[in-house]
Amino acid sequence: MGSAGTVAVTGATGFVGRHTIAELLARGRRVRALVRDPEKAARVLPPGEGLELVEGDIFDEGALARLLTGSVAAVNTIGIIREGPGGQLFERVHVLAVRMLLAAMRGVKCDRLVHVSALGVSDNGKTGYARSKFAGEQAIRASGVRWTILRPGLIHGPGGEFTQMCADWARGRIAPFLFMPYFARTKGVMPLPPFESPRVQPVFVGDVARAIAESLEREAAVGEVYPLTGAETVTWPELLEFFRDHVSLAKPGIRARPIPAEFAALKARAIGMLGLGALLPFDEGMARMGAKDSTAPTVKAREHLGMEFVGFREAAAGYLGGM
Repeated sequence: MGSAGTVAVTGATGFVGRHTIAELLARGRRVRALVRDPEKAARVLPPGEGLELVEGDIFDEGALARLLTGSVAAVNTIGIIREGPGGQLFERVHVLAVRMLLAAMRGVKCDRLVHVSALGVSDNGKTGYARSKFAGEQAIRASGVRWTILRPGLIHGPGGEFTQMCADWARGRIAPFLFMPYFARTKGVMPLPPFESPRVQPVFVGDVARAIAESLEREAAVGEVYPLTGAETVTWPELLEFFRDHVSLAKPGIRARPIPAEFAALKARAIGMLGLGALLPFDEGMARMGAKDSTAPTVKAREHLGMEFVGFREAAAGYLGGM
């Protein structure tokens, strides 16, 4: 595909979306971005003649037609980590939205899609998040468009909600204030030691954006699924305490402490059944997913896309000091 043609991006003002747009513009692409809030878009998206904004959302057929008409490809970065009010439901955001996008693409004969999914999704996943993400993937596979699916693990980088949350934990500014929490595995439901920390390969958001751009430019990427993970495997205590040691105004003595994941999941389920789930900063699915390792080989992405993934500490050291 080279550098010619306009690329349509959904989820444009989100964490991955804004970094993707910056990468595409840097490569000389023209980008058309679907945005619900033009004022937010003006704040977070890079300026440039190559960027055009289309106001609307993924469920607006007219907005999708304006977004995709004349575009040679689409990139979908829309996703949620937990359900909430205002239509923030897994089935709606991860499945229905994908079907809306695919229908609009067929309507204007835009037949190339790069879709950002997530590591570890499957049809028999234990969480609604994993099952809905996989259902969205299946809709894409059956659509007839020329697709590439990217499955990043834990994404970190400047401007990300996860990154800001870890920095705020390290500073003691948000609950639980006295320690930095992570979900840990136990041998049973009872919240008793020994606790086992999951292992993660955090992937830098800039690498995710580069993988998206490379997927658009390489014919070998069509019909492929690529796990995206960083070059370094760390435990959660190692990750959190690296934040503590590198962000300004961190509490020197604050430590990472485990929360038994199964116990937390059951607690979240019970509170959710009472209609009070919003009072917790996590839901049942987040607790269960947080207890799983988030690791995967990246051989195929390196071979097909020419990717070289940066390690967590190397990448994070470059931006944490400025937070």
